[in-house]
Amino acid sequence: MQVVAGAMGTLIPKLFKLLKKEYNLQKSVKKDVEFLLRELPSMQVALRKVAGVPQDQLDEQVKLWADEIRELSYAMEDVVDNFLTSCSTVEEPFAGNRPKQQLLEKMGNLFTKGKTHHQIAKKIKDMKILVKEVADRRDRYKVNDAVANLAAATTANNLAAACTSTTVDPRLLAMFNDLKGLVGIDVARNEITKKLLADWDDGDQQLKILSIVGSGGLGKTTVAKVVHDGLQEKFMLKAFVSVGQKPDMKKVLRDILLELDKEGHRIFNASMLDEKQLIEKLHELLGNKRYFIVIDDIWDVEVCKIIRCALKDGNCGSRIIMTTRILDIGKKSGEVYQLKPLSPENSEKLFYTRLCEGKSKCPFGQSGEISGKILQKCGGVPLAILTIASLLDGKPRKDWSKIYDSIGFGHGENKGVDNTRKILLFSYYDLPYYLITCLLHLSIYPEDSRIWKETLIWKWAAEGFIKEEPEIGQYEIGERYFMELVNRSMIQPIEARDDVGVVLGCRVHDLVLDMICLLSKEQNFVTMLDTNDQHISCQSTARRLAVQKSRGALRVLAMESCTFKRDGSYHLDHLGSLIQLRYLGLQSMPIDKLPEEIGKLKFLQTLNLEGTYIKELPQSIGLLRQLKCLNLKARFMEEIRGLHWLGNLTSLEELSFEYTNGSPEIVVELGKLTELRDLNMTINDATHFDDSMLKALVKSLGKLQKLQILNLFTDYICFGSKGWEGYVPPPQLRELRLTTEPDMLPAWINPSLLPNLTRLLVAVDVVKAQDMEILGSFPELVSLTLEPFQFQEFLPDVTGGRHGGLLFPKLRYLRTPALVRFLLGAMPSLEFPVFDSLEVGWLKSNDDSFVFEFGSLENLISLQRVGAGINPADADEEDLFEAEDALELATNAHPNRPNLQIRSFTF
Repeated sequence: MQVVAGAMGTLIPKLFKLLKKEYNLQKSVKKDVEFLLRELPSMQVALRKVAGVPQDQLDEQVKLWADEIRELSYAMEDVVDNFLTSCSTVEEPFAGNRPKQQLLEKMGNLFTKGKTHHQIAKKIKDMKILVKEVADRRDRYKVNDAVANLAAATTANNLAAACTSTTVDPRLLAMFNDLKGLVGIDVARNEITKKLLADWDDGDQQLKILSIVGSGGLGKTTVAKVVHDGLQEKFMLKAFVSVGQKPDMKKVLRDILLELDKEGHRIFNASMLDEKQLIEKLHELLGNKRYFIVIDDIWDVEVCKIIRCALKDGNCGSRIIMTTRILDIGKKSGEVYQLKPLSPENSEKLFYTRLCEGKSKCPFGQSGEISGKILQKCGGVPLAILTIASLLDGKPRKDWSKIYDSIGFGHGENKGVDNTRKILLFSYYDLPYYLITCLLHLSIYPEDSRIWKETLIWKWAAEGFIKEEPEIGQYEIGERYFMELVNRSMIQPIEARDDVGVVLGCRVHDLVLDMICLLSKEQNFVTMLDTNDQHISCQSTARRLAVQKSRGALRVLAMESCTFKRDGSYHLDHLGSLIQLRYLGLQSMPIDKLPEEIGKLKFLQTLNLEGTYIKELPQSIGLLRQLKCLNLKARFMEEIRGLHWLGNLTSLEELSFEYTNGSPEIVVELGKLTELRDLNMTINDATHFDDSMLKALVKSLGKLQKLQILNLFTDYICFGSKGWEGYVPPPQLRELRLTTEPDMLPAWINPSLLPNLTRLLVAVDVVKAQDMEILGSFPELVSLTLEPFQFQEFLPDVTGGRHGGLLFPKLRYLRTPALVRFLLGAMPSLEFPVFDSLEVGWLKSNDDSFVFEFGSLENLISLQRVGAGINPADADEEDLFEAEDALELATNAHPNRPNLQIRSFTF
């Protein structure tokens, strides 16, 4: 059972904060707080140990104790938060000259503070008593001993000591299955075999390691077994060994030795050897022999290192396959093959092969429609398909719809479902504690939701899920959490269509969603209401409330694209009473006004007004000193007025806004936001933007030395290259989008000033040869978009560097408005070039036929996709079709057979 440690992670730092002099607590209250700070960390450690043990292996008494601690921590955090809120007084900067009124307000505040101090003293004393009672029960029922025993049993990989009902690892079935009935693995088998045997005939005898990476149930073990069986005749020694989450390395090494030396010449005393001796035996056995070993189900990089140390490379052409759910392990081990889900056709074939004794098509008439929905839910995961097929086996066809509606892990008794759940839970139990809450939080989203990364991370921050680290912003830590969940195959990334490697958000596979919804419900982590629920039971304590299509929570109020059916009013007048609110998301809502009371939300971290009708903000927003993310991209690209207080928001890390009226005050205020990490500014009317305004903006930008992302857009030419004189960008800047249309590339866009730049979009009048030399020298540049306006001066060739160095060593995405000729060795990592606005007239030769070198694409060794935007100009429809055919012919000639994406104007 993964017990979420309640509010412990955020509660303990807040208790330390209470001891500061500024809160002036009484001595007795301080002693009570100090008692809590001594007791709570040990409880937190115990909870984390319990979190590493599967639910069915936990003693009931331990479960009850853990639940009690979790709920108590929530209650304590509410008490402390309310106290900190009442003590957090900020003088209004817009109050004017009101000395008498201010005096009365201060006297009233003193009275309120005295009353609050008395209340906090009583509540903390009550909490101390409750914590003592819980601690006594922990000692009386010997919870610590039970937790220690469970942790020890798990660490030793001896689950039998923790539970007598241990079952066989369900993944073993994949290793010993009848491979004749397998479906849809031909492509993966052939591609992996091709990678393993690449350069084999050319005499390359180096050891090659290939990792098969994919989520649980995707068929990694099965594919590895098929490849292993198909190639074993080429090798002298063969082995297939499973590792698991918490391996006994002595046993793993012994198993490898046992598999390799089946005749037993070197293993008669293997059980008596330690790890060092086993490695020596393996070196002796492998010698100068060619071997093929599959190491299945690896979870830890250190385990990989030990195994790699044990497997000697004798330069005999040996091969190793590793399977893992964790992408980083694969990357650090060698070449990676990411296993894909089954296609819809193969999913259907597998489904009916299992359900209908080998028939690969639906024999049930109209039942095919519901089976299509079922297969869509499975998402091409073979284990899910086989599991649901086993659920339907023997059930009347008329009941399939009911079964579909109730599909989930908590329904019915079925060995296949049980195995599926266990396989997915292996990944869940392997998560570090700080990722548990982040994953369970995703249970608030309906099936098939597109979950945007940026808003999700700020919600995690609002909920207190992100553990703060010195000198690192919360968003950066949250982004690391997000990518770790992707890396562990727990969520599926959504990548940008028009760029390579840009992750915009994620989806949660239906089976994973079912699992985390069940766990969230068990742990009272999220209370879910569907659209038909009218209220929550008064006996229920909801820590987080999620209403599908209008999600809300105590700290997070997210009403993106929300509409109400009754009176149509959004009732924001009492928004200020939600004093614990950290996240307020109102994007794409038809609202045109915010209440002045919003200034009372002193803990607010995120305010998202993108796509609203708001034209002016209340000045009280200037009081939100803890605001970190502010999005003011209103509908119709209009500027939201009333931003003269912008400089007061000194905690801002992320800011998006429209700039129209040319007010110099806002430009100056921008320079006060020295914590900004991400700035997105659109200048809609550059006619008001004179030289003095430009200098003021450049001066303000120069003060923002923590920027990592800078997006500066205009719709008119307003920046000459001289306007940037004196600007020194922050060296950690990694993304830059500049459509200010200078006459030439600004001098500060160079590798010496921007060594960490990974993405660049720049619109300039002219791109010259020396500019390509500069751009090609960025060591980390992955994506480049060029929008020059004088095509005749655009460099036609991409060649080697001036001093023999490699241009664009890491570039994977290139977008230009013209064809570029790639010479041999250029852009070795380029996967996706896009050529925009190609006029049909330019693509014809003198004899009026279409002749395409198409940029000498054959010289791009990593090519995967090609994009082309064709502008018919004066051409007719027939010419357009001929141009498209010529483009297809050019790409088909490439050995990688890249996918061609053509975008053209319609007639």
